Amino acid sequence: MGEMRVAVVGAGGRMGKALAQAVSSTPGMRLSGGVERSGSPALGRDLGETAGVGHLGIPITDDPLTVFAATDAVLDFTAPQATLEFAELAAQARIVHVIGTTGWSTGQDEPLKAAARHARIVKSGNMSLGVNLLASLVRRAAAALDSDFDIEVLEMHHRHKVDAPSGTALLLGQAAADGRAISLEEKSVRVRDGITGAREEGTIGFATLRGGSVIGEHSVIFAAEGERIELSHKAEDRSLFAKGAVKAALWAFDKKPGLYSMDHVLGLSD
Repeated sequence: MGEMRVAVVGAGGRMGKALAQAVSSTPGMRLSGGVERSGSPALGRDLGETAGVGHLGIPITDDPLTVFAATDAVLDFTAPQATLEFAELAAQARIVHVIGTTGWSTGQDEPLKAAARHARIVKSGNMSLGVNLLASLVRRAAAALDSDFDIEVLEMHHRHKVDAPSGTALLLGQAAADGRAISLEEKSVRVRDGITGAREEGTIGFATLRGGSVIGEHSVIFAAEGERIELSHKAEDRSLFAKGAVKAALWAFDKKPGLYSMDHVLGLSD
């Protein structure tokens, strides 16, 4: 294939800058545009200078339609409502849309299925290659261990994170539910406070910690009488998510329209 043109939405944020840096350092890719919300202080600034990769002559804009029309892929770690709007534009342009956005409400991402009839969408609660491998291991462990093993998902992030549980925690919880062939929505326990009574067998618990500058730490605990298994992942640099997103875009470039996950990218889908 020829050089892949890649745009970044949310280009003025921490993740947007990391995405632009990852694209800039990847052979066969070049930055083609940057998008920010109206009123952002990043508007009009040079995309390359904002990301710390040198002057590119590409001003950050609040006009995604024009940017999408002149690119092959869009990397998106914004917010659910913005992502849905970008998905419609990606479908119109028939391009790759890599979505690392978190904070989705139940059913909120249903419109993505319609957009995926024309766009190649790769969506994941976490773009880290290691986290997606962890999810595969969690799925297998949950299938192999019966309900004598309680499942708890523990996560910690920096003080500025606005959603809880994290998208990654939910990704891991869903992997555990899939392994047990149960509904996460019906079996998840998000809050424990006061006199809760004994733990209900077969549920999947979530515990959320927030503080400092922690990029992301996740553990899935399988606890039975007399033994405990812990599967963990610790993110030490935000660039690992950007590298995963870049890998996803390259993978999706020559695929048919559809809604894909990082399991597809890594060859882990059953």
